[in-house]
Amino acid sequence: MYFCHMSFLDEIAQRRTFGIISHPDAGKTTLTEKLLLFGGAIQEAGAVKSNKIKKAATSDFMEIERQRGISVATSVLAFLYKDKKINILDTPGHKDFAEDTYRTLTAVDSVIVVIDVAKGVEAQTEKLVEVCRMRNIPIIVFINKLDREAKDAFDLLDEVEQKLGLKTVPLSFPIGMGYDFQGIFNLWNENIRLFEGEQKTTISQSNLIENIDDPALEKAIGSSAKETLAEELELVREVYPRFNQEAYLAGDQQPVFFGSALNNFGVQELLDCFVDIAPPPLAKDSEERTIAPDEDAFSGFVFKIHANMDPKHRDRLAFVKIVSGTFTRNVPYLHVRLKKKLKFSSPNAFFADKKEIVDISYPGDIVGLHDTGNFKIGDTLTSGEQIHFRGIPSFSPEHFRYINNADPMKAKQLNKGIDQLMDEGVAQLFTLELNGRKVVGTVGALQFDVIQYRLEHEYGASCTYENLNVHKACWVEVKAGGEEDFAGFKQTKAKFLAKDKQGQLVYLTDSAFSLQMTQSKYPGVIFHATSEF
Repeated sequence: MYFCHMSFLDEIAQRRTFGIISHPDAGKTTLTEKLLLFGGAIQEAGAVKSNKIKKAATSDFMEIERQRGISVATSVLAFLYKDKKINILDTPGHKDFAEDTYRTLTAVDSVIVVIDVAKGVEAQTEKLVEVCRMRNIPIIVFINKLDREAKDAFDLLDEVEQKLGLKTVPLSFPIGMGYDFQGIFNLWNENIRLFEGEQKTTISQSNLIENIDDPALEKAIGSSAKETLAEELELVREVYPRFNQEAYLAGDQQPVFFGSALNNFGVQELLDCFVDIAPPPLAKDSEERTIAPDEDAFSGFVFKIHANMDPKHRDRLAFVKIVSGTFTRNVPYLHVRLKKKLKFSSPNAFFADKKEIVDISYPGDIVGLHDTGNFKIGDTLTSGEQIHFRGIPSFSPEHFRYINNADPMKAKQLNKGIDQLMDEGVAQLFTLELNGRKVVGTVGALQFDVIQYRLEHEYGASCTYENLNVHKACWVEVKAGGEEDFAGFKQTKAKFLAKDKQGQLVYLTDSAFSLQMTQSKYPGVIFHATSEF
């Protein structure tokens, strides 16, 4: 390994682990590709939609994703750039997979939000940014697709401030927009890069002009565009505060970059600045105490489980974010929930678009562990200390269907498949108390297709669905002294009660109205929309 000469503290300081979030189609996967390109991790980036380039985007590996052109599963990509080890967690933009994204956000130290210049801020982006702000995660905004006809740069910045509640600081600024787009002025290191058309798959060393007064600039963009640029920059400097790294790290200020990921423009500016300002691995709260990255003892948690990444082997990969200490191959670590020691002979690290077995990993890194069914989302691994990392709840699903077995010969495969897919957090399983029928609840309707597809292709089982009129699944808590209410509630609502996978009691209510009525009738019982209460 190339890291041997460095000390543990240097290793931590070198790492940058961030997530990329956006609304579908804002260009997130394209941006991820281009970042990898700069990291020298891939020589040629595959445009997500382009048929000319047959190479599929490196981070989308499931067939369903290829069919629909969306990223379903969060993927992990890593590369080296300017002596920093960068770990990217690409998240699914599609709202049906928002839950996966929320969980991923527990494993990143900062976030880049991608916004489509023509569409501005969309609903999904608002939700995700809200989660980031709740947790004070540092945010950088990348406004993408500048070569499209779109809103004015200032209007966009206003919109980002208003809708997302951010305090923006532009660190680059477009010269013209859409057809008139000519380049970018980089306020971070005060130079100008001119745009010259299609450079989609390779890195162009396009024209860099060192300052605004360089006669070459006027020659290239014309005098009126230069005047406009000078005015706009003056306005930027008047209206927006100076960049302050402390404020950005505290989540109180958000730098903005402009560019076109597809044309590979403005991406380098973003990356150069990111490497300088983004936080190294941060401390994380557990139920017991705060854990700092530079502690000697290892700790980490599972934030995602992905089934069968390798179709040849029927295994799952549990993704572990390392919080403190080092994770070493073949060393036994404590699985806190199961109270037993496990060791891993082939932990995977992710490099570019490949997985490789790695001997030692550091805080900030993501390790993939082969799992035979030991892990659930939210599990903690440690060198021996009993700690529980918080903050990976299940959310109340919005869509419900009965799941039935379509092939009586395959009941075993179906049950195993459902069991494993639910551990991954694709959806939630509820078993009705009354008759033991299985109900699948998901955050988005698309998951039903994913489940059906994966059951068939990975487990050889086929299922059918049946509609079920459920509005929400609520976790039931009994207040102190509420036993009588609880007994009455159980009796009247018997046919609406189910257990989740953890054996917690859940009330499947058919409308908001009946939930309200039930709540006022039985005040000794509390209903929760998340499983952590």
